Amino acid sequence: MDGILPLWKERGMTSHDCVFKLRKILKTKKIGHTGTLDPDVDGVLPICIGNATKVVEYMMETGKSYIGEITLGFSTTTEDKSGEIVERRAVEKIPSIEEIDQAMAKMEGIITQIPPMFSAVKVNGKRLYEYARAGEIVERPSRSARIKKFIRTTAPILNEEEKTVSWRFEVDCGKGTYVRTLSVDLGESLGYPAHMSDLTRTSSGTFESKDCLTLSQVTDIMNDETIQERLFPLEYGIKELDSVEIDEELWNKVKNGAVLPRTVFGNQATFPLVVMYEGLAWSIYGKHPVKLDSVKPIKGLRSFQ
Repeated sequence: MDGILPLWKERGMTSHDCVFKLRKILKTKKIGHTGTLDPDVDGVLPICIGNATKVVEYMMETGKSYIGEITLGFSTTTEDKSGEIVERRAVEKIPSIEEIDQAMAKMEGIITQIPPMFSAVKVNGKRLYEYARAGEIVERPSRSARIKKFIRTTAPILNEEEKTVSWRFEVDCGKGTYVRTLSVDLGESLGYPAHMSDLTRTSSGTFESKDCLTLSQVTDIMNDETIQERLFPLEYGIKELDSVEIDEELWNKVKNGAVLPRTVFGNQATFPLVVMYEGLAWSIYGKHPVKLDSVKPIKGLRSFQ
């Protein structure tokens, strides 16, 4: 069994829970997910099976898209609605649409984020959430995030009883972006404590919600037919990398793991480069660490036997 299963992760489960359940359903251990989704978040979670696990690291580098909701009026320990309230300030007046849109537009591009304490980022060998659960606060390293699009999709609504204001949004972002933190920072720019009150991942790399199956659907398919027919080839996981189709002469060198001149794949080739033969991806070539005019195989994707 080989390929990529775009799973629709439902709320209440961790990404690891999904992998654990799929190992039982599919009766195979060689399974890996391509980017953690918090338990309160649902959406697209591509799962790699068999040989496709070899492209997990590349799929984790791809962009993601989300729809969600931000709420002004209070912040939480986790930066989403699951945490304990740490600061509250009543919103007496709804920020204008112009103020909101301008603040969101300013957050597009390359920004700097400080990861939330409840996150899997490692500091001194421990996950931040381990420190947080122990009641410890540590200095968190800032990191860059790329925000391609961050827009409001509904009018802001005032909850008069709670004295909060909420609106829906869409965001397209690069690897490692914390949408929770994006919401908190947006609220701060508008003068209020805030948190992310809802989130759904709508796409991950080349996979969208329409491509996905739920765990129950996978179970039903396994009862009636083979799941292999519903998996995407591993090539879908590396579509965002440049690729080249080679001829038989070059194939005989590639399948033997040859170090090659950079120009052999064309003067315009960029690396890492997916090497294709007869329509299938066989290897990924990258720059040689010593021979600057050469490239070498850095990942084998299929057996050459």
